[in-house]
Amino acid sequence: MASAAQAENTSRSVRATLWILLIVYIFNFIDRQIVNILAEPIAIDLGLSDTQIGLMTGLAFALFYTALGLPIARYADRPTTNRPRLIAIALAIWSAMTALCGLANNFVQLLLARIGVGVGEAGCTPPAHSLISDIVPPERRSSALAFYALGIPIGTLLGMMIGGFLADWVGWRMAFLIVGLPGVALAFVVHFALREPRQQMAAAAKAQTQEEAGMSTWAAVRLVMRSKAFVLLLAAGSTAAFLAYGKVTWTTIFFQRTHELSPGEVGFWFGVVNGAAGIFGTWFGGYLADRFGSKNRRHVLSAPAIGMAIAVPFAFLAYQSSNWFVALLLLIIPTICNSLYYGPTYSAAQGLVPLRTRAIAAAMVLFFQNLIGLGLGPLFFGMLSDLLQPAYGEESVRYVLYGAAFLGLVPAFFFWRCSLRLDTELDRQG
Repeated sequence: MASAAQAENTSRSVRATLWILLIVYIFNFIDRQIVNILAEPIAIDLGLSDTQIGLMTGLAFALFYTALGLPIARYADRPTTNRPRLIAIALAIWSAMTALCGLANNFVQLLLARIGVGVGEAGCTPPAHSLISDIVPPERRSSALAFYALGIPIGTLLGMMIGGFLADWVGWRMAFLIVGLPGVALAFVVHFALREPRQQMAAAAKAQTQEEAGMSTWAAVRLVMRSKAFVLLLAAGSTAAFLAYGKVTWTTIFFQRTHELSPGEVGFWFGVVNGAAGIFGTWFGGYLADRFGSKNRRHVLSAPAIGMAIAVPFAFLAYQSSNWFVALLLLIIPTICNSLYYGPTYSAAQGLVPLRTRAIAAAMVLFFQNLIGLGLGPLFFGMLSDLLQPAYGEESVRYVLYGAAFLGLVPAFFFWRCSLRLDTELDRQG
């Protein structure tokens, strides 16, 4: 009976940890994505070009996020590091910098504040993934990481809805302040509520070799990159993120320019549809990976590969529609299909590397996803829109999104290629 009670307490502790980390990740994406719904009023107020919008919403954040992600992840992998404390500090930093975005008086000041957000958010997901992988068994890892990844669509939904409402009500400056400051208070809750499981994993820590314990960041990177499946996974995740971040930024602007909706209207309607579909797709992707991946390892990534391909025609039809409500409804299917990859991707990344390089593996996925995806996606689409404007005017964004829809076949191919190697590489290294 004592053993059963202990197991129940452990289960409750795991659930509590997952819920707290989910809330932190929701705040992470609210602060990261709110700039998308505010981009058009910011551009009008500060006189920004589409290229500057892309730089502000993507590259400024992503460069510092990715540059700091690897050393922070290596620090998180150390047996002596308190990962909950690291997450709490990161949360306080990015929340404060989000609030400072509202005080910017020009493009350079706003850019610096967004860089600060990226610096803070670099300390969130790598230690969180490492923490989750330590407390959840491999057969439930995809579902657990997909649960954590629900912070992406939920945070995006709330960021759009809250940001759009506040932009119409009190303006974009106050929107940043109102959204950013609560995260500073949440950081104190995280610091005192989460516990570091390594304190109860002394035996596992002792089992780590001295070679791994003293391994440098670049030595850990080289170790992780020995897996050919992991390299293919990086390519799949990076191209998927490139399209996802680019499309979410410019689809919100598309509805404002082409369909003449206000930021508040786009924030509500697109936020609800995109958020609800993303939540379901993220959960469903983790469920499918655990259910069918337990029977055949390659099926961990089957749903993302198939889903990315299915999304292409529906996305094209959505951007082609002249009715904004029909376009929104058509976007439900591609949003679900494109969200299937979150849990399976991060779960596979954790299963393809040695135990004490899990945070560095998560950071490498994030490094490429954010540098290529968040950093270059919105910027590339913005530059392309500027190039097309002389020919298509306000409709330039529509034609950029046409191309983005068809490019969904690229990550589909990489996910399929990676799935073929999972039988021999997944969960073989500890």
